[in-house]
Amino acid sequence: MKSLNCATYEALDAKVVNVEFTLTKGLPSFSIVGMASTAITEAKERVKSALLSNDYSFPPKRITFSLAPSELSKSGSQFDLSMALLILLEESNCDLSGWFVFGELGLDGAVKENVQLYPLILSLANQGLIEKAVVPAEALEKLSKIPNIAFYGVSRLTDAVELLKHQESVEPSVVSSGIEYPFYEIEGEKYFYMKEYPEDFIDVKGQEVAKRAALIAAAGFHNILLEGSPGCGKSMIASRLRYILPPMSEQEILEGAKLQVLDGVEPSFAPRRAMQSVHHTATSASVFGGGSHRAKIGEVGLAHNGILFFDELPHFSKTVLESLREPMQDGRIRISRVNSKVEYPANFLFIGAMNPCPCGNFLDAHKECRCNELEIQRYKNRLSDPFLDRVDMSVVMQNVSVDDRVSVSSKELHKRVVETHIIMKRRGQKSFNAKMSDAEIERFCVLSDDAKGVLEQAVSRFTLSFRSIKKVQKVARTIADLEGSEIIQREHLLEALSYRRR
Repeated sequence: MKSLNCATYEALDAKVVNVEFTLTKGLPSFSIVGMASTAITEAKERVKSALLSNDYSFPPKRITFSLAPSELSKSGSQFDLSMALLILLEESNCDLSGWFVFGELGLDGAVKENVQLYPLILSLANQGLIEKAVVPAEALEKLSKIPNIAFYGVSRLTDAVELLKHQESVEPSVVSSGIEYPFYEIEGEKYFYMKEYPEDFIDVKGQEVAKRAALIAAAGFHNILLEGSPGCGKSMIASRLRYILPPMSEQEILEGAKLQVLDGVEPSFAPRRAMQSVHHTATSASVFGGGSHRAKIGEVGLAHNGILFFDELPHFSKTVLESLREPMQDGRIRISRVNSKVEYPANFLFIGAMNPCPCGNFLDAHKECRCNELEIQRYKNRLSDPFLDRVDMSVVMQNVSVDDRVSVSSKELHKRVVETHIIMKRRGQKSFNAKMSDAEIERFCVLSDDAKGVLEQAVSRFTLSFRSIKKVQKVARTIADLEGSEIIQREHLLEALSYRRR
Protein backbone atom coordinates (compact mmCIF):
# COMPACT_ATOMS: atom_id res chain seq x y z
CA MET A 1 0.00 0.00 0.00
CA LYS A 2 1.38 3.39 -1.04
CA SER A 3 0.55 6.77 0.46
CA LEU A 4 1.28 10.48 0.04
CA ASN A 5 0.78 13.46 2.34
CA CYS A 6 -1.64 16.30 1.76
CA ALA A 7 -3.45 18.64 4.18
CA THR A 8 -6.75 20.24 5.09
CA TYR A 9 -7.91 22.97 7.42
CA GLU A 10 -9.35 22.37 10.86
CA ALA A 11 -10.34 25.65 12.51
CA LEU A 12 -7.29 27.94 12.15
CA ASP A 13 -4.53 25.38 11.52
CA ALA A 14 -3.67 22.96 8.75
CA LYS A 15 -3.75 19.27 9.60
CA VAL A 16 -1.71 16.65 7.77
CA VAL A 17 -3.83 14.14 5.84
CA ASN A 18 -2.31 10.83 4.76
CA VAL A 19 -3.77 9.79 1.40
CA GLU A 20 -3.68 5.95 1.35
CA PHE A 21 -4.42 3.85 -1.73
CA THR A 22 -5.29 0.24 -2.46
CA LEU A 23 -6.07 -1.57 -5.71
CA THR A 24 -7.96 -4.85 -5.26
CA LYS A 25 -9.73 -7.39 -7.40
CA GLY A 26 -13.45 -7.01 -7.87
CA LEU A 27 -16.00 -5.06 -9.86
CA PRO A 28 -14.48 -1.76 -11.06
CA SER A 29 -15.25 1.06 -8.64
CA PHE A 30 -13.74 4.27 -7.28
CA SER A 31 -14.28 5.03 -3.57
CA ILE A 32 -13.01 7.82 -1.32
CA VAL A 33 -13.50 7.34 2.43
CA GLY A 34 -12.61 9.52 5.41
CA MET A 35 -15.18 12.32 5.81
CA ALA A 36 -14.49 13.86 2.39
CA SER A 37 -16.36 16.96 1.20
CA THR A 38 -18.13 17.23 -2.16
CA ALA A 39 -15.07 18.93 -3.70
CA ILE A 40 -13.01 15.82 -2.84
CA THR A 41 -15.55 13.22 -3.98
CA GLU A 42 -15.83 15.05 -7.32
CA ALA A 43 -12.12 14.28 -7.77
CA LYS A 44 -13.14 10.87 -9.12
CA GLU A 45 -14.20 12.36 -12.47
CA ARG A 46 -11.27 14.84 -12.65
CA VAL A 47 -8.69 12.13 -11.91
CA LYS A 48 -10.21 9.62 -14.37
CA SER A 49 -10.41 12.20 -17.17
CA ALA A 50 -6.84 13.44 -16.52
CA LEU A 51 -5.45 9.92 -16.76
CA LEU A 52 -7.31 8.98 -19.92
CA SER A 53 -6.57 12.26 -21.72
CA ASN A 54 -2.81 11.75 -21.14
CA ASP A 55 -2.70 8.21 -22.57
CA TYR A 56 -2.60 6.48 -19.19
CA SER A 57 -4.78 3.45 -18.61
CA PHE A 58 -7.37 3.54 -15.86
CA PRO A 59 -7.13 0.30 -13.84
CA PRO A 60 -10.30 -1.85 -14.19
CA LYS A 61 -10.21 -2.79 -10.51
CA ARG A 62 -11.63 -1.78 -7.18
CA ILE A 63 -9.92 1.54 -6.31
CA THR A 64 -10.11 2.78 -2.71
CA PHE A 65 -8.64 5.95 -1.25
CA SER A 66 -8.60 6.52 2.50
CA LEU A 67 -7.98 10.00 3.90
CA ALA A 68 -6.54 9.56 7.37
CA PRO A 69 -7.28 10.43 10.11
CA SER A 70 -10.81 9.37 9.24
CA GLU A 71 -12.54 11.43 11.98
CA LEU A 72 -11.17 14.71 10.57
CA SER A 73 -13.47 16.54 8.17
CA LYS A 74 -11.64 17.31 4.89
CA SER A 75 -12.32 19.86 2.18
CA GLY A 76 -10.66 21.28 -0.92
CA SER A 77 -9.57 20.15 -4.37
CA GLN A 78 -5.85 19.95 -3.46
CA PHE A 79 -6.13 16.14 -3.09
CA ASP A 80 -6.57 15.51 -6.86
CA LEU A 81 -2.90 15.27 -7.79
CA SER A 82 -1.94 12.93 -4.94
CA MET A 83 -4.76 10.52 -5.89
CA ALA A 84 -3.76 10.45 -9.55
CA LEU A 85 -0.09 9.92 -8.69
CA LEU A 86 -0.85 7.01 -6.36
CA ILE A 87 -2.77 5.25 -9.14
CA LEU A 88 0.02 5.79 -11.69
CA LEU A 89 2.89 4.89 -9.33
CA GLU A 90 1.22 1.82 -7.85
CA GLU A 91 3.64 -0.59 -9.53
CA SER A 92 6.78 1.58 -9.31
CA ASN A 93 9.48 1.23 -6.66
CA CYS A 94 9.90 4.95 -5.95
CA ASP A 95 9.99 6.07 -2.31
CA LEU A 96 7.05 8.39 -1.54
CA SER A 97 7.75 8.87 2.17
CA GLY A 98 7.99 12.49 3.32
CA TRP A 99 6.45 13.91 0.13
CA PHE A 100 3.58 16.40 0.31
CA VAL A 101 1.60 16.73 -2.91
CA PHE A 102 -0.88 19.54 -3.63
CA GLY A 103 -2.78 20.37 -6.78
CA GLU A 104 -6.14 20.42 -8.50
CA LEU A 105 -6.35 18.53 -11.78
CA GLY A 106 -7.90 19.86 -14.94
CA LEU A 107 -9.71 17.40 -17.20
CA ASP A 108 -6.72 17.58 -19.59
CA GLY A 109 -4.19 16.79 -16.86
CA ALA A 110 -3.13 20.38 -16.12
CA VAL A 111 -2.14 21.00 -12.49
CA LYS A 112 -3.81 24.06 -10.97
CA GLU A 113 -3.65 25.85 -7.65
CA ASN A 114 -6.67 26.48 -5.43
CA VAL A 115 -7.44 29.14 -2.82
CA GLN A 116 -6.48 26.89 0.11
CA LEU A 117 -3.00 26.05 -1.14
CA TYR A 118 -1.03 29.02 0.17
CA PRO A 119 -2.47 29.21 3.73
CA LEU A 120 -2.29 25.39 4.02
CA ILE A 121 1.43 25.20 3.25
CA LEU A 122 2.13 28.30 5.33
CA SER A 123 0.38 26.75 8.33
CA LEU A 124 2.27 23.46 7.88
CA ALA A 125 5.57 25.38 7.70
CA ASN A 126 4.59 27.29 10.81
CA GLN A 127 4.17 23.98 12.64
CA GLY A 128 7.42 22.55 11.22
CA LEU A 129 5.62 19.64 9.52
CA ILE A 130 6.77 20.03 5.90
CA GLU A 131 10.16 19.95 4.16
CA LYS A 132 9.45 19.17 0.49
CA ALA A 133 6.33 19.48 -1.63
CA VAL A 134 5.07 18.99 -5.19
CA VAL A 135 2.98 22.04 -6.08
CA PRO A 136 1.47 23.71 -9.18
CA ALA A 137 4.15 25.63 -11.09
CA GLU A 138 1.86 28.67 -11.30
CA ALA A 139 1.98 29.00 -7.51
CA LEU A 140 5.78 28.91 -7.15
CA GLU A 141 6.33 32.68 -7.12
CA LYS A 142 3.99 33.13 -4.18
CA LEU A 143 5.04 29.97 -2.32
CA SER A 144 8.75 30.80 -2.63
CA LYS A 145 8.33 33.36 0.15
CA ILE A 146 7.66 30.57 2.67
CA PRO A 147 11.05 29.73 4.22
CA ASN A 148 12.81 26.37 4.64
CA ILE A 149 10.75 24.29 2.17
CA ALA A 150 11.93 22.70 -1.10
CA PHE A 151 9.22 23.23 -3.71
CA TYR A 152 8.97 21.15 -6.90
CA GLY A 153 6.74 22.87 -9.44
CA VAL A 154 4.76 20.87 -12.02
CA SER A 155 2.47 22.09 -14.78
CA ARG A 156 0.98 18.77 -15.86
CA LEU A 157 0.26 15.36 -14.40
CA THR A 158 2.98 13.81 -16.62
CA ASP A 159 5.58 16.17 -15.08
CA ALA A 160 4.63 15.06 -11.57
CA VAL A 161 4.91 11.37 -12.49
CA GLU A 162 8.40 11.85 -13.96
CA LEU A 163 9.48 13.93 -10.97
CA LEU A 164 8.64 11.23 -8.42
CA LYS A 165 10.02 8.43 -10.58
CA HIS A 166 13.38 10.23 -10.88
CA GLN A 167 13.33 12.18 -7.63
CA GLU A 168 16.99 11.39 -6.86
CA SER A 169 18.20 13.41 -9.84
CA VAL A 170 15.65 16.25 -9.80
CA GLU A 171 16.56 19.58 -8.23
CA PRO A 172 13.91 21.64 -6.42
CA SER A 173 12.32 24.44 -8.45
CA VAL A 174 12.61 26.77 -5.45
CA VAL A 175 14.34 26.51 -2.08
CA SER A 176 13.56 29.52 0.06
CA SER A 177 16.58 30.86 1.92
CA GLY A 178 14.48 32.01 4.85
CA ILE A 179 13.85 35.47 6.29
CA GLU A 180 16.15 38.07 4.75
CA TYR A 181 16.28 40.84 7.36
CA PRO A 182 18.89 41.93 9.91
CA PHE A 183 19.01 39.63 12.93
CA TYR A 184 20.97 38.62 15.99
CA GLU A 185 21.26 35.13 17.40
CA ILE A 186 20.90 34.04 21.03
CA GLU A 187 21.23 30.38 22.03
CA GLY A 188 20.61 29.19 18.48
CA GLU A 189 17.46 31.29 17.96
CA LYS A 190 17.45 34.11 15.41
CA TYR A 191 15.58 37.36 16.14
CA PHE A 192 14.81 39.58 13.15
CA TYR A 193 14.12 43.31 13.14
CA MET A 194 13.56 46.28 10.83
CA LYS A 195 15.19 49.71 10.91
CA GLU A 196 12.46 51.64 9.07
CA TYR A 197 10.14 53.92 11.05
CA PRO A 198 7.32 55.22 8.82
CA GLU A 199 5.81 56.91 11.89
CA ASP A 200 8.45 58.36 14.20
CA PHE A 201 8.38 59.49 17.82
CA ILE A 202 10.36 62.52 16.62
CA ASP A 203 6.95 63.92 15.59
CA VAL A 204 5.65 63.79 19.18
CA LYS A 205 6.56 66.99 21.02
CA GLY A 206 6.47 67.04 24.80
CA GLN A 207 4.59 64.23 26.58
CA GLU A 208 7.80 62.94 28.19
CA VAL A 209 5.97 60.78 30.76
CA ALA A 210 3.84 59.16 28.06
CA LYS A 211 6.87 58.49 25.85
CA ARG A 212 8.73 56.92 28.77
CA ALA A 213 5.69 54.75 29.50
CA ALA A 214 5.47 53.78 25.81
CA LEU A 215 9.13 52.68 25.90
CA ILE A 216 8.50 50.52 28.97
CA ALA A 217 5.31 49.06 27.44
CA ALA A 218 7.13 48.19 24.20
CA ALA A 219 10.16 46.65 25.93
CA GLY A 220 8.08 44.41 28.22
CA PHE A 221 4.88 44.05 26.18
CA HIS A 222 2.85 45.67 28.97
CA ASN A 223 -0.80 46.66 28.51
CA ILE A 224 -1.14 50.43 28.71
CA LEU A 225 -3.99 52.94 29.08
CA LEU A 226 -3.53 56.51 27.80
CA GLU A 227 -5.88 59.16 29.18
CA GLY A 228 -5.90 62.76 28.03
CA SER A 229 -7.71 65.59 26.28
CA PRO A 230 -8.59 65.31 22.58
CA GLY A 231 -5.58 66.06 20.37
CA CYS A 232 -2.92 65.59 23.07
CA GLY A 233 -1.24 62.74 21.15
CA LYS A 234 -2.77 59.48 22.42
CA SER A 235 -3.31 57.99 18.96
CA MET A 236 0.04 59.36 17.73
CA ILE A 237 1.90 57.49 20.45
CA ALA A 238 -0.16 54.31 19.95
CA SER A 239 0.49 54.18 16.20
CA ARG A 240 4.23 54.81 16.64
CA LEU A 241 4.65 52.23 19.37
CA ARG A 242 4.27 49.46 16.78
CA TYR A 243 7.61 50.36 15.16
CA ILE A 244 9.67 50.08 18.35
CA LEU A 245 8.40 46.67 19.48
CA PRO A 246 10.92 43.85 20.15
CA PRO A 247 12.43 41.78 17.30
CA MET A 248 10.61 38.66 16.11
CA SER A 249 11.68 35.04 15.93
CA GLU A 250 11.12 33.07 12.71
CA GLN A 251 8.22 31.28 14.40
CA GLU A 252 6.53 34.60 15.22
CA ILE A 253 7.05 35.86 11.65
CA LEU A 254 5.40 32.73 10.24
CA GLU A 255 2.52 33.04 12.71
CA GLY A 256 2.07 36.66 11.63
CA ALA A 257 2.10 35.68 7.96
CA LYS A 258 -0.59 33.05 8.58
CA LEU A 259 -2.76 35.64 10.31
CA GLN A 260 -2.28 38.04 7.39
CA VAL A 261 -3.55 35.34 5.03
CA LEU A 262 -6.60 34.74 7.25
CA ASP A 263 -7.19 38.50 7.19
CA GLY A 264 -7.11 38.50 3.38
CA VAL A 265 -3.76 40.32 3.17
CA GLU A 266 -0.76 39.20 1.12
CA PRO A 267 1.89 38.24 3.72
CA SER A 268 5.17 40.13 3.61
CA PHE A 269 7.21 37.91 5.98
CA ALA A 270 8.62 41.13 7.44
CA PRO A 271 9.63 41.23 11.14
CA ARG A 272 7.02 43.87 11.95
CA ARG A 273 4.37 43.08 14.51
CA ALA A 274 0.69 43.47 13.64
CA MET A 275 -1.47 46.31 14.87
CA GLN A 276 -5.25 45.94 14.93
CA SER A 277 -7.16 49.17 15.57
CA VAL A 278 -10.75 48.35 16.57
CA HIS A 279 -13.63 50.82 16.24
CA HIS A 280 -15.94 51.16 19.22
CA THR A 281 -18.97 50.17 17.11
CA ALA A 282 -17.44 46.73 16.35
CA THR A 283 -19.59 43.75 17.32
CA SER A 284 -18.46 41.08 19.75
CA ALA A 285 -18.23 38.51 16.93
CA SER A 286 -15.95 40.74 14.82
CA VAL A 287 -13.69 41.46 17.81
CA PHE A 288 -13.40 37.92 19.19
CA GLY A 289 -14.37 35.78 16.19
CA GLY A 290 -17.36 33.55 15.64
CA GLY A 291 -19.60 31.86 13.12
CA SER A 292 -22.42 29.35 13.42
CA HIS A 293 -20.76 26.48 11.52
CA ARG A 294 -17.10 27.39 11.13
CA ALA A 295 -15.62 29.66 13.77
CA LYS A 296 -13.59 32.48 12.19
CA ILE A 297 -10.85 34.54 13.72
CA GLY A 298 -11.55 38.06 15.00
CA GLU A 299 -9.52 41.22 15.65
CA VAL A 300 -8.19 39.88 18.96
CA GLY A 301 -6.72 36.79 17.28
CA LEU A 302 -5.29 38.83 14.40
CA ALA A 303 -3.41 40.96 16.96
CA HIS A 304 -1.48 37.91 18.23
CA ASN A 305 2.17 38.86 18.93
CA GLY A 306 1.30 42.47 18.12
CA ILE A 307 -0.85 45.38 19.28
CA LEU A 308 -4.59 45.57 19.92
CA PHE A 309 -5.63 49.24 20.01
CA PHE A 310 -8.97 50.40 21.40
CA ASP A 311 -9.51 54.13 20.90
CA GLU A 312 -12.37 55.84 22.78
CA LEU A 313 -12.26 52.92 25.21
CA PRO A 314 -15.34 53.74 27.37
CA HIS A 315 -17.54 53.82 24.25
CA PHE A 316 -17.06 50.08 23.64
CA SER A 317 -19.91 47.87 24.74
CA LYS A 318 -19.79 46.32 28.20
CA THR A 319 -19.90 42.85 26.63
CA VAL A 320 -16.77 43.49 24.55
CA LEU A 321 -14.80 45.04 27.41
CA GLU A 322 -15.63 42.28 29.89
CA SER A 323 -14.96 39.54 27.32
CA LEU A 324 -11.56 41.10 26.70
CA ARG A 325 -10.49 40.17 30.22
CA GLU A 326 -9.90 36.51 29.32
CA PRO A 327 -7.38 37.04 26.47
CA MET A 328 -5.68 39.86 28.38
CA GLN A 329 -5.11 37.45 31.26
CA ASP A 330 -4.56 34.09 29.53
CA GLY A 331 -3.34 35.07 26.07
CA ARG A 332 -5.94 32.78 24.44
CA ILE A 333 -9.46 33.02 23.01
CA ARG A 334 -12.04 30.22 23.09
CA ILE A 335 -15.01 30.18 20.74
CA SER A 336 -17.70 27.66 21.56
CA ARG A 337 -20.47 26.91 19.09
CA VAL A 338 -22.84 23.96 18.63
CA ASN A 339 -20.87 22.72 15.63
CA SER A 340 -17.36 23.64 16.70
CA LYS A 341 -15.14 24.61 19.59
CA VAL A 342 -12.02 26.56 18.71
CA GLU A 343 -9.15 27.90 20.80
CA TYR A 344 -6.50 30.14 19.33
CA PRO A 345 -3.61 32.24 20.72
CA ALA A 346 -4.18 35.93 21.42
CA ASN A 347 -0.99 37.11 23.09
CA PHE A 348 -1.06 40.86 22.42
CA LEU A 349 -0.06 44.22 23.82
CA PHE A 350 -3.27 46.09 24.63
CA ILE A 351 -3.37 49.88 24.20
CA GLY A 352 -6.46 51.75 25.35
CA ALA A 353 -7.05 55.45 24.81
CA MET A 354 -9.75 57.54 26.48
CA ASN A 355 -10.78 61.09 27.26
CA PRO A 356 -11.00 62.18 30.91
CA CYS A 357 -14.72 62.92 30.54
CA PRO A 358 -17.49 62.73 27.88
CA CYS A 359 -16.70 66.20 26.45
CA GLY A 360 -12.94 65.66 26.81
CA ASN A 361 -12.07 68.99 28.44
CA PHE A 362 -11.82 67.97 32.11
CA LEU A 363 -8.00 68.13 32.17
CA ASP A 364 -7.71 71.10 29.80
CA ALA A 365 -6.62 74.32 31.50
CA HIS A 366 -7.92 76.52 28.67
CA LYS A 367 -11.31 74.93 27.91
CA GLU A 368 -14.30 74.58 30.15
CA CYS A 369 -15.62 71.09 30.88
CA ARG A 370 -19.34 70.82 30.07
CA CYS A 371 -19.92 67.61 32.05
CA ASN A 372 -21.37 67.35 35.54
CA GLU A 373 -19.94 64.98 38.17
CA LEU A 374 -22.57 62.32 37.54
CA GLU A 375 -21.79 62.22 33.80
CA ILE A 376 -18.06 61.94 34.46
CA GLN A 377 -18.58 59.16 37.00
CA ARG A 378 -20.92 57.30 34.68
CA TYR A 379 -18.35 57.64 31.86
CA LYS A 380 -15.52 56.21 33.97
CA ASN A 381 -17.70 53.48 35.46
CA ARG A 382 -17.96 51.88 32.02
CA LEU A 383 -14.50 50.45 32.76
CA SER A 384 -14.86 47.90 35.56
CA ASP A 385 -12.19 47.31 38.21
CA PRO A 386 -11.56 43.69 37.04
CA PHE A 387 -10.89 45.03 33.53
CA LEU A 388 -8.59 47.83 34.75
CA ASP A 389 -6.79 45.32 36.97
CA ARG A 390 -5.51 43.67 33.79
CA VAL A 391 -3.93 46.91 32.55
CA ASP A 392 -0.28 47.13 33.62
CA MET A 393 0.27 50.86 33.14
CA SER A 394 -1.93 53.95 33.14
CA VAL A 395 -0.75 57.39 32.02
CA VAL A 396 -2.55 60.73 32.26
CA MET A 397 -1.17 62.82 29.40
CA GLN A 398 -0.31 66.50 29.68
CA ASN A 399 -1.93 69.39 27.88
CA VAL A 400 -0.28 70.53 24.65
CA SER A 401 2.01 73.53 25.18
CA VAL A 402 3.86 75.91 22.84
CA ASP A 403 7.00 75.10 24.81
CA ASP A 404 6.86 71.39 23.92
CA ARG A 405 10.00 70.21 22.15
CA VAL A 406 11.21 67.10 20.31
CA SER A 407 13.19 64.85 22.63
CA VAL A 408 13.70 61.35 21.20
CA SER A 409 13.34 59.43 17.93
CA SER A 410 11.91 55.98 17.27
CA LYS A 411 15.40 54.79 16.26
CA GLU A 412 16.75 55.63 19.72
CA LEU A 413 13.78 54.05 21.50
CA HIS A 414 13.95 50.93 19.36
CA LYS A 415 17.65 50.53 20.12
CA ARG A 416 16.85 50.47 23.85
CA VAL A 417 14.03 47.97 23.31
CA VAL A 418 16.39 45.67 21.38
CA GLU A 419 19.01 45.92 24.15
CA THR A 420 16.35 45.02 26.72
CA HIS A 421 15.20 42.10 24.59
CA ILE A 422 18.76 40.73 24.42
CA ILE A 423 19.10 41.01 28.23
CA MET A 424 15.80 39.18 28.69
CA LYS A 425 16.72 36.32 26.34
CA ARG A 426 20.22 35.89 27.71
CA ARG A 427 18.92 35.27 31.21
CA GLY A 428 16.90 32.35 29.84
CA GLN A 429 13.48 33.99 29.74
CA LYS A 430 11.09 32.55 27.13
CA SER A 431 8.25 35.09 27.32
CA PHE A 432 8.11 38.87 27.58
CA ASN A 433 8.18 40.40 31.05
CA ALA A 434 4.45 41.18 30.95
CA LYS A 435 3.61 37.56 30.07
CA MET A 436 5.73 35.85 32.74
CA SER A 437 4.19 33.00 34.74
CA ASP A 438 4.20 32.94 38.55
CA ALA A 439 7.26 30.66 38.52
CA GLU A 440 9.11 33.03 36.19
CA ILE A 441 8.23 36.02 38.38
CA GLU A 442 9.69 34.18 41.36
CA ARG A 443 12.84 33.38 39.41
CA PHE A 444 13.49 36.59 37.46
CA CYS A 445 11.86 39.41 39.48
CA VAL A 446 14.41 39.54 42.30
CA LEU A 447 13.91 42.61 44.53
CA SER A 448 16.52 44.37 46.63
CA ASP A 449 15.81 44.73 50.37
CA ASP A 450 14.77 48.38 49.90
CA ALA A 451 12.47 47.44 47.02
CA LYS A 452 10.84 44.71 49.14
CA GLY A 453 10.10 47.27 51.84
CA VAL A 454 8.52 49.66 49.30
CA LEU A 455 6.37 46.85 47.88
CA GLU A 456 5.15 45.84 51.35
CA GLN A 457 4.17 49.44 52.10
CA ALA A 458 2.38 49.73 48.75
CA VAL A 459 0.41 46.53 49.33
CA SER A 460 -0.72 47.83 52.72
CA ARG A 461 -1.46 51.39 51.59
CA PHE A 462 -3.16 50.72 48.26
CA THR A 463 -4.67 47.29 49.15
CA LEU A 464 -3.21 45.77 46.01
CA SER A 465 -4.67 42.51 44.69
CA PHE A 466 -2.39 39.53 43.95
CA ARG A 467 -2.69 40.34 40.25
CA SER A 468 -1.73 43.98 40.84
CA ILE A 469 1.32 42.99 42.90
CA LYS A 470 2.55 40.73 40.09
CA LYS A 471 1.96 43.42 37.48
CA VAL A 472 3.95 45.98 39.50
CA GLN A 473 6.82 43.47 39.80
CA LYS A 474 6.76 42.78 36.05
CA VAL A 475 6.76 46.48 35.11
CA ALA A 476 9.60 47.06 37.60
CA ARG A 477 11.52 44.18 35.96
CA THR A 478 11.27 45.92 32.58
CA ILE A 479 12.39 49.26 34.05
CA ALA A 480 15.37 47.51 35.67
CA ASP A 481 16.23 45.89 32.32
CA LEU A 482 16.14 49.29 30.60
CA GLU A 483 18.59 50.57 33.21
CA GLY A 484 20.79 47.46 32.88
CA SER A 485 20.20 46.29 36.45
CA GLU A 486 20.07 42.58 37.34
CA ILE A 487 18.12 43.22 40.55
CA ILE A 488 15.00 45.39 40.86
CA GLN A 489 15.99 48.40 42.94
CA ARG A 490 13.85 50.77 45.02
CA GLU A 491 13.71 53.45 42.28
CA HIS A 492 12.56 50.90 39.70
CA LEU A 493 9.69 49.76 41.90
CA LEU A 494 8.67 53.34 42.72
CA GLU A 495 8.48 54.19 39.02
CA ALA A 496 6.41 51.04 38.37
CA LEU A 497 4.01 52.06 41.17
CA SER A 498 3.67 55.55 39.65
CA TYR A 499 2.04 53.97 36.56
CA ARG A 500 -0.77 52.39 38.62
CA ARG A 501 -4.23 53.80 37.89
CA ARG A 502 -5.39 55.92 40.81
